[in-house]
Amino acid sequence: MSVRFGFGICAMLAVAACQPAAPEDSRFGVGFDQTFDAQRANRDAALAGTNAFPSAPPISAQPLPSAPVAGSAEDTAAQTAAILAQTGQQSDTEGLSAAAYNSGIAPLNASPANAAPAVVNSATGISEENNFDAVSGQRSIESDAARIAANRAQYQVIQPTALPERTTTGPNIVAYALSTTHPVGTKVYRRNRFNAERKFYRSCVEFRHQDQAQIAFLEAGGPEKDRNGMDPDGDGYACRWDPAVFRNVSG
Repeated sequence: MSVRFGFGICAMLAVAACQPAAPEDSRFGVGFDQTFDAQRANRDAALAGTNAFPSAPPISAQPLPSAPVAGSAEDTAAQTAAILAQTGQQSDTEGLSAAAYNSGIAPLNASPANAAPAVVNSATGISEENNFDAVSGQRSIESDAARIAANRAQYQVIQPTALPERTTTGPNIVAYALSTTHPVGTKVYRRNRFNAERKFYRSCVEFRHQDQAQIAFLEAGGPEKDRNGMDPDGDGYACRWDPAVFRNVSG
């Protein structure tokens, strides 16, 4: 027991001897020393003597060249050449002048010395329909009456004609819907229930619309007969066709 206790004491002393010495100044945490503060002080001193943001370039006081006025191709070429000469630029004078002349729009004069744009009066230049003085000088009661008479002379009255005769043959689902009164699902006709569900889905899936299914059902002997199983409940309406749509229209 004493031998193990002695070995434990020796091990603890060896581990303590391997630990680094704590810094003398408690102001510094782990991983920081006097070198970090010195580097930060040098950096702050360097930044204090310089400007971190460069100053903006001075604005030129030279006025912009005046904008040319759209005219002939020769005038536009001369004006373009004068602008390039004032600004000291070199470019395709003929190409620039041709582009400005063909567009019909004079180049924009962006000089600060430009005069303020003229204010457009909303009462003039747009429409005179709301200006009584202007309209009264252009129209009169007699001219309005003549205009109305001219418009009436152009009227054409089209007389109604007889409705065309029905050319299609086969069952009429509208007439059939109006001839029935019982709602959907009311059994009126006798049906064979053997394999009814499978025959119902197999037959009805062939039609894109329920009206087409009802026509085919009537052509095949319906509503008394249902050879294809399109009316398993015996109400006389195939593939969930509803005659209420036609009944509501007829009132």
